[in-house]
Amino acid sequence: MKTFLKANIASLTASFCDYLVTFVLKQFLHFDPVYASITGTVIGGIINFWICRQWVFEAAGAGAVQQGKRYLITWTGNLLLNSLGVFLLIRFAGMFYLLAKLLTSLTVAVAYNYPLQKNYVFKNINNETQ
Repeated sequence: MKTFLKANIASLTASFCDYLVTFVLKQFLHFDPVYASITGTVIGGIINFWICRQWVFEAAGAGAVQQGKRYLITWTGNLLLNSLGVFLLIRFAGMFYLLAKLLTSLTVAVAYNYPLQKNYVFKNINNETQ
């Protein structure tokens, strides 16, 4: 439970950065909301990896390259799921872009990100070679 709570704090921190980038790109730089969301997701992913590696899963002593590769694989799925969800909710449900992003990211975080980070990206960190 402690790891799950820490993962959610990391996710909230990364999501704040993600949403800030998305908002600035959409509202002030007039990006398409889907492209703004994708850019925000990229920034949030980088921040989330660093926080999870350092603090949530305390995996800084394990092989960063291997973790990075596994994170990139799962994060690519995250990006695709988030982008598709935002696109569908905006284009077909007519939802406000930030609400579409919020609903999609919450669903993906709980159902996809946490289980894969815990069981794949940072699994067996003490047994990895450096």
